[in-house]
Amino acid sequence: MAETVTICEVGPRDGLQIAKGRMPTSVKQRWVAAMAASGLPQIEVGSFVSPKLVPQMADTGEIVRAARALAIPGFTVVALAPNLRGTEAALAAGAQRITVPISVTMGHSRANLNRTPEEQIAEIGRMVACVRAHEAAQGGHIPVEVTLSTAFGCSFDGVVPVGDVVAVAEGVARVGADAISLADTVGYGHPDDVRAKVRATRSAIGAVLVGLHLHDTMGLGLANALAGLEEGIRKYDSALAGLGGCPFAPGASGNIVTEDLVFLLESQGFSTGVDLEKLIAARAVLREGLPDEALHGQVPRAGIPKTFRKAA
Repeated sequence: MAETVTICEVGPRDGLQIAKGRMPTSVKQRWVAAMAASGLPQIEVGSFVSPKLVPQMADTGEIVRAARALAIPGFTVVALAPNLRGTEAALAAGAQRITVPISVTMGHSRANLNRTPEEQIAEIGRMVACVRAHEAAQGGHIPVEVTLSTAFGCSFDGVVPVGDVVAVAEGVARVGADAISLADTVGYGHPDDVRAKVRATRSAIGAVLVGLHLHDTMGLGLANALAGLEEGIRKYDSALAGLGGCPFAPGASGNIVTEDLVFLLESQGFSTGVDLEKLIAARAVLREGLPDEALHGQVPRAGIPKTFRKAA
């Protein structure tokens, strides 16, 4: 059996938050359903943030409930929450996994969360406590995964030292996060940087480090994913058609393309559980909902080659 790599599709959150248009709720529901039907194991369907700041996320509660109603075995509905209030809303809507952002750099932290990294670590502690109380009352387990933004470079503060990444990761692990991912928020990372920071972070916090969230600003997104694979990372965020970018990080561009990532992983012998043809077909719903948005991806553009074989 091939080793499994988990893909978390973040297009409905990271992709739509910076899109020029606003996808209608009904189309968003069909888009999520189409991607889930392709076999994607996790979809981050939205974020519980202020609709005044990110109006594209105003319907996240409705989208979470619709995604839960799909009742697909093995499919996890993920939502982002930046603070305690967002966590409470995510739990009330029925999110099965909660993603929490924290910036490694001060410049991005102030712009994105209006807090210092130290203040956000304290907030994450309160969020984890809230989730644990919910679990005690309702049963089940809802993992809290913290994503370390700007781990590989920042459009405000520039180079990000390895020690800064490790220090934030240690703080987050200390307050009880179930999992931690490193994010290349503005896409400045390169393979050697990925290797160095994955190794240093794993040395500090062990198996709590699980994933990478990569952007393709400099065209190195898939190269960085390969570097992560070499270092044992087995979970990746990506976005259908390469949508995405942080609205509070100047210069941020799209995520790595989910279609291309699936092709890469399966070609390298890793099982994703994703039907690539069905995944590419989901682009039609995306195009319907955002007719003016640029869609990216080499595999959709060229077509799935006859040489392609899914990992057994």
